[in-house]
Order: sequence, then C-alpha cells, then structure tokens
Amino acid sequence: MTLVLLVFGTILIGSCMQRVSGMGVGLLGAPVLSLAMGPVEGVMVVNVIAAVNAALSTWTQRRDVDWRKFALIGSVMVVGAAPGAWLITVISPAVLQIIVGALILLALGVTTIGRRYIPAATGKAPALVAGVVGGFTNTLAGVAGPVITVYAQASRWDQRTFAATLQPLFIVSGTLSFFIKWLSGAGDIGSEPWGIWPAALLAVILGITGGMWIAQRTDRATAHRLALILAAAGALTVLVRGVVSV
Repeated sequence: MTLVLLVFGTILIGSCMQRVSGMGVGLLGAPVLSLAMGPVEGVMVVNVIAAVNAALSTWTQRRDVDWRKFALIGSVMVVGAAPGAWLITVISPAVLQIIVGALILLALGVTTIGRRYIPAATGKAPALVAGVVGGFTNTLAGVAGPVITVYAQASRWDQRTFAATLQPLFIVSGTLSFFIKWLSGAGDIGSEPWGIWPAALLAVILGITGGMWIAQRTDRATAHRLALILAAAGALTVLVRGVVSV
C-alpha cells in the first residue's frame, strides 16, 4: 500500500507539472521510483507510465505539436535506446543508481544554469543527435526531456510547440525503452504490485486535469522551475544512495 500511495503521489505531481511545463513524469518519477523499486524496475515502470501520460497529453495539445520535428527526433531514438539497455545488463544496481542520479543532475544543470552557453543549432544534425541521446538517457534513467530541452534551447524552439511536441516524443521513448529492456532480459516488472497501475492511471488523469486548470492561471516558468527543483532533490537522493551502497 505504501508503494501504491508513493506511485500515486509522485505521478500526480509529475503529470500535473508535465501538462503545465512539458516535463515532469520522468523527471520526478525516475528518481523516486528508482529509489523505491530499484534502478532498473523503477525506470521501467516510469517508462510505461510516461508513455500513457504522454498519449493523453498529446491529445490535449495536438494542435500545437510540430509533427515534422517529432518525426525527425523520434525516428532515431531506438539508436540510443539499444546501447542503454545493454549497459543495464553489465553494471551493478549501485553503480546504475549513481549513473541515474548523475545523468539527471547533469541534464538539469545544462538546461538551467548552462543554457546561456548553449550555441545556436541549425539544420537536421542537432535534432538527430538529440533523438539518439534522448533514447539512451530515457532507457538508462527514464528521462529524455532534459536532453531534448538542450536542443530546444540551442535551436530557439518556441516554448509552446516544444512542450507539445515533447509529448509524442515521450510516447516513442517510453515505449522503446520499456520493450528493449523487456525483450533483451535487462529488466522485468512482473513482480511489482498490481495496484500501482490503477493508482498511476488515476494519478495521470487527475494530474493532467489539474495541470490544464493550473496552466491557465500560473506562469509556465514558475511551474517549470518547481518541477526542476523537485527532480534535482530526487536525483540527488538516488545518487547518494548509490554511492553509499557501492
């Protein structure tokens, strides 16, 4: 029951923030659920929930999605997802926790403190690189958004269409990451309590509904900063636990 409540609360906040700012479920869910379930199983659960959440969010924001950029970035995510799944099978859970925490903190740092130093990006190559790296980090740590955010900052991507286009990209990255790990034997979530799934679905529906209401009344930048702060705290917790367990 404790785990079910944890999943519900985490996904509720994450899906709400994602509807407001574009990111949230992976950033908040990956650190917390990695800590509660283990670095492989926790991220796999996040992959599934993130894909479902993104599907519902895509529908609510479908008019703002840049489908050309979605096709460009999403088409190469599998190239990064495959080596990410392989890496999971050859390193210890403690080291994986360190990598998960460090990757999220690094990505957050680049997209916040370091965004002013990101050079302007033009053409298809930067978008393709973002897709490959996003597929890798999502498979390993359950987060693709920060990587794509780096590209968005560099390409001066409009915030509204960027936030909307992230949603179908999260469907692709979450689905790819889960099935590659499952089919390769890198992870299995069959032993997780069944109650986490209805709890997560309810949290997604309530979170998106609440996020739509908040989005009309709250500054996007404020909500985005809150999501990043919560994600950083969770990532730091996972990182410290991994260091202690080594």
